[in-house]
Amino acid sequence: METKRQQKFAGLLQEELAAIFQREGAAYLPNTLVTITKVRVSPDLAVAKVYLSFLNTNNTSLSVATVNSHASEIRYKLGSRIRHQARVIPTLSFFVDDTNEYVEHMDKIFNKIASERKSTDEETDEQQ
Repeated sequence: METKRQQKFAGLLQEELAAIFQREGAAYLPNTLVTITKVRVSPDLAVAKVYLSFLNTNNTSLSVATVNSHASEIRYKLGSRIRHQARVIPTLSFFVDDTNEYVEHMDKIFNKIASERKSTDEETDEQQ
C-alpha cells in the first residue's frame, strides 16, 4: 500500500515524465507514441518504476531497452523540471505496461467461452 506521500510524488513524476516524452520523445523513439501509464515510487522516494505503453512500435522490448539506455538523460531533464519540488530525484527504471494486452487476451477468452456456450445452447434446443 502506497502512502499519500508516495502517491502524490508518483503523480508529479508521471505528469512531468509525460511532458518530457511529449516534447522530446521523438529523440529517443522516432514515430512512436509513448504513454506513461503508471509510476510506482519506493517509500524513500529514491527509486521510481515507470510503466510505459507504446503506440506505432513493433518491438516493445526494444523500445523499453532504448528508453532505459537514455534513463540518466531523462532523469537529468526530470531533475531540472522538479528541482524546486523534490529533494531527491529518483533513479528511473522503465518497464512495459502490458495491461492492454492482458485485457485483450482475457476478452478473447471470454468471447470464446460465450460462443461455445451459445453453440451448446443451440444444440440442446435442437435436440428438444
